[in-house]
Amino acid sequence: MKGDFDSKLLSRVDKNKLPRHVAIIMDGNGRWASIRGLLRSAGHTAGVKTLKKILTLAVNLELEALTVYAFSTENWKRPHAEVDFLMHLFSEYIEREKMEMHENNVRIKFIGRLEEFSAGIRKQIFDATELMKNNSGVKFNIAANYGGQDEIVRAAQSLAEKISAGKIFPQEITSEVFENELDTKNQPPVDLLIRTGGDFRISNFLLWQSAYAEFWFTKTNFPEFSQEEFIDALVDFGNRERKFGALNENKK
Repeated sequence: MKGDFDSKLLSRVDKNKLPRHVAIIMDGNGRWASIRGLLRSAGHTAGVKTLKKILTLAVNLELEALTVYAFSTENWKRPHAEVDFLMHLFSEYIEREKMEMHENNVRIKFIGRLEEFSAGIRKQIFDATELMKNNSGVKFNIAANYGGQDEIVRAAQSLAEKISAGKIFPQEITSEVFENELDTKNQPPVDLLIRTGGDFRISNFLLWQSAYAEFWFTKTNFPEFSQEEFIDALVDFGNRERKFGALNENKK
C-alpha cells in the first residue's frame, strides 16, 4: 500500500495545509458501468479498486482521518440483486484488505447501524476492528448502513436514556457532550468533503461533523477518480481561507 503511487504527487501538497479529516461520497459507480454497457456490479467492483488507491495516498500523506460513504440507510431500497452483491463485495473487501491495512498502521472503524447486517458480516467487522484497534495511523471510517439524520437521532436517544437514568442533567448537554455520542467520537470534524459523480448534495452524510467543512465536487465518477484528482482536491483545500462563520479581518 505504501508504494502504490507516484511519489511526485506528494510534492504538490503542503503538509502544513492538509485537512485533518477528509470525507468522500463515492458516487457514480453505477453511471460508470452504464456508460460502458456493463452491469452496475462492475462499477461497484471498480470503485473498490479506486478506494484502495485513495487510502494509499491517505496513508502516505499521514492524514488523521478518512471517512467514506459505502452504504447508506436508504441503499436497502435498491434491487435485491444489487444489495446482495454489495453485501458480498463489502464482506470480500474486509477479508482481502484487512491485513494490508493493519500492516500500514491503519485503524479501521465502521459507523452506522451495524446491527442490521448479517451475523457473518458483523463478525468480520468485529474481527477487523479488533485487529487494528491499537494502530496509530489513519483513522479509516467506513460508513455502512449509515445516515446522518439517523446518527443524530441515535445520539439524542442515548442522551435521553442517560437523563432518564439520572446520569446527566439536560443543562449539562453541550456540543462536546453531544459529539461524544456520535459514531465519530474522539475524531476531528470533517475539514474537506469530496463528492464524485456530478451531483451537488451531501445525501445525509456526516451532517453534524460537516458543519464547517469545505466542499469539493467533481463530475468524475468514482471508479475514475484518480490519485491525481484527489491531490487536486487537497491542494485546492490548502488554498482556501476558512472563516468558521467569522469575518476576515482584512476584508471588513
